[in-house]
Amino acid sequence: MQKILKAIDIMEKNVITIGPDVMLDKAIHRLLENRISGMPVVDDNGKVIGIISEKDILNFLFCGYLHNTAVSEAMTENFVYFTPETRIEKIAVAISKHQFRRVPIVKDGKVVGIVSRRDIIRHVL
Repeated sequence: MQKILKAIDIMEKNVITIGPDVMLDKAIHRLLENRISGMPVVDDNGKVIGIISEKDILNFLFCGYLHNTAVSEAMTENFVYFTPETRIEKIAVAISKHQFRRVPIVKDGKVVGIVSRRDIIRHVL
């Protein structure tokens, strides 16, 4: 019998995050340095308040506002997240339906992991 996989089984636990007051140019550097396409935005208490992605940043890229626009102005505030106990099938459906690259895994308001499309494919296959 095959084990039912949950987010906690495959999530990346070392999540790169960023604060809402960081300027977009610094956010781009963090994305590039870590070879990721997005990251959770967390407040001073570590509570996740949004997601910033390459897609969000593209809106500001050619306007010349990267140095004076905060992450909080560009981030997606209405984001989908799951708990560590969520079944991978449910996460996969949401990622596919909404064309997400990744979703944060949240417990008690704080990011405890992240699951990407690649994580799911790697573990299912």
